[in-house]
Amino acid sequence: MKRTRPTFTARSEHFVVGARRQRGATLIELLVGITIGLMTIAVAIGALFVSRGVSGTVSDASQIQQQAAYAFRVIGQQLRQAGSIRLDLASNKDDSQPIDPADVVAFETTFNTTTQTVSGFDSPGAGQFKLSVGYQNYTEPSFISALPASLFRDCLGAQPSATIIRSQFVLTANELRCAGNDNVSQAVIRNVNAFTVSYLIQTDALTGMPQIRSVNAATAAADWSRVFGVEVCLDLMSEERVDLPAGSTYVNCDGNPTAFGGRLHMVFRNVYQLRSQGLAG
Repeated sequence: MKRTRPTFTARSEHFVVGARRQRGATLIELLVGITIGLMTIAVAIGALFVSRGVSGTVSDASQIQQQAAYAFRVIGQQLRQAGSIRLDLASNKDDSQPIDPADVVAFETTFNTTTQTVSGFDSPGAGQFKLSVGYQNYTEPSFISALPASLFRDCLGAQPSATIIRSQFVLTANELRCAGNDNVSQAVIRNVNAFTVSYLIQTDALTGMPQIRSVNAATAAADWSRVFGVEVCLDLMSEERVDLPAGSTYVNCDGNPTAFGGRLHMVFRNVYQLRSQGLAG
C-alpha cells in the first residue's frame, strides 16, 4: 500500500499565517489607556468637589438666613410691645364690676415708660445687656381661661413677673443670648460674629423742623424717652469653613470692609419703631 504525504491548501496556509500575526496591546498603548482613564476620573472627582462646595455654601447661606429671621422675630416681638401699658376701660370701678360706656377710661401708671421701656449699654459688662426692652404685664379676659389671664411672654417664652415683662439681649461667645426678669440668659441663636444696636431719637419737633438721629446707647441714655426707634444689626457666620478668593471682604455692621476669615458672613439689619415712645425735645 502506497503512503502519501499530507498537503495544505492555500486557505489552510492563510489561516495559519493569520493566527501567527495576532498579538496583544503594547505597553505604550496600555499606559495611554490608563492615563486617559485617570484623567477622566480626576475631572469627575473635581466636578464632584465643586458641586459639593457650592451645595455646602448654599446650605450655609440658607441656614444663616433662617437664623437671622428667627432672631429678628424674637427681638421684634418684644420691641413692638415695648412701653405698652394697660388701658383701663373703667378706672373708677373694680375689675370685677361690669363696664359701662360712661366709665372713666385711663392708662395705668404703675409702669415707668421713661426708664423701663428701652435701655442698653454699648459695651455691656457682667450683668449688663446690649438691649433691654420692657412693657407692663397684666391680666385680661381670655378664651383660654375662665379667669382673667396674661398672654404676655418674654423672649424665652416665660413670664417671671406679674407686673413687668422684660427681655434683655446680649452677645456672649458668639451666641445671641436673652434673659428675662431673672437675668438668667439662654441662647437664641449661635454663630453670631457681631450684634450692634443703635437708637433713633427725634429732636426739635416743637419748632416744626424735627430731626432724626441715630445714636449709641451712651447718647440715648441722657433721655430714653426720646427714643422712638431701634436699629438692630446682626453679623452671622457659617458653621463650616469655606474657601474664598484671597483678599475677599464683606461690609460689617459698622459699615467697614472686613475679611471673611475663612467663613461665610452675612449681615442683616432691621429697624423697629417703638409705639409709645419718641417724646419731642
